Amino acid sequence: MRYQGMVYRPPSEAYSLIVQVTYGCSHNTCAFCSMYKEKRFALRPLHEVLEDFQMARQRYRSVRRIFLADGDALIRKASELYTILDTIRELFPECERVTSYASPSSIRLRTDEELQILRAKGLTMVYMGLESGSDKVLTLMRKGHPAAEIIEMGQKVRRNGMALSVTAITGLGGPELLEEHAVKTAEAFNAMNPEYIGMLTLMVEPGTPLYDWVHDGSFRLLDQHQVLKETELLVSHFDSPGSVFRMNHASNYLDLRGTLNQDRDALLAKIHQAEQDLSCLRPESWRGL
Repeated sequence: MRYQGMVYRPPSEAYSLIVQVTYGCSHNTCAFCSMYKEKRFALRPLHEVLEDFQMARQRYRSVRRIFLADGDALIRKASELYTILDTIRELFPECERVTSYASPSSIRLRTDEELQILRAKGLTMVYMGLESGSDKVLTLMRKGHPAAEIIEMGQKVRRNGMALSVTAITGLGGPELLEEHAVKTAEAFNAMNPEYIGMLTLMVEPGTPLYDWVHDGSFRLLDQHQVLKETELLVSHFDSPGSVFRMNHASNYLDLRGTLNQDRDALLAKIHQAEQDLSCLRPESWRGL
């Protein structure tokens, strides 16, 4: 396959065929994100996209999952997306699902009818970054969208029959916005009621504005106690029946997984146990964490 620059995909797409439909991210100014910095956003020529699928059909015996990269495939013209999905269905009749990243901006571009057609043609799920339900945090981190707009676009996806996977980031508000970030993020998830909820833990990447803020002292990271406190607040405010919850990324301090709301008490019990275990550590041992 032919790729331009670094290619990113959700953890659940580890075994998917990945084809770049766009290059980079259409927003790409989030203060915490280091992805796609080596390339400018562009629509990949459609004939190249279709050629890659032809190449993949010749190379791979069976393709069950396909992920349309890079950061915002849904921003292409609806007619071009139809052509891509029709090609996938023709070349890979065994394919069980096609997914992509989507931004609030690209979802807003799509009419309800277009989203329904995309779903009928095989785009089964999109991944969207919420990051936080707090407008203060979203503004600080240069997300480019208020929480209400992100929620509205998530609801639009679900209303039109596509599955929705949404992520947010623990610690994104620092200690000062810990409580607001946790509570409002849970409320945003509840309003969207996505099929999948994923929580990452903030990682500070060189080359980002956040990296500079941390090093000049204008942004403080959460310690382990605060991460657990924020996670407890988040989970305790969940009311999103049926959502599969995962906090098992390599960045996470605590591995949590379950289905809401039925596993909420078990998730809280695991958080409380982790808080107790951490409290038992001697202060001098914290320096090694």
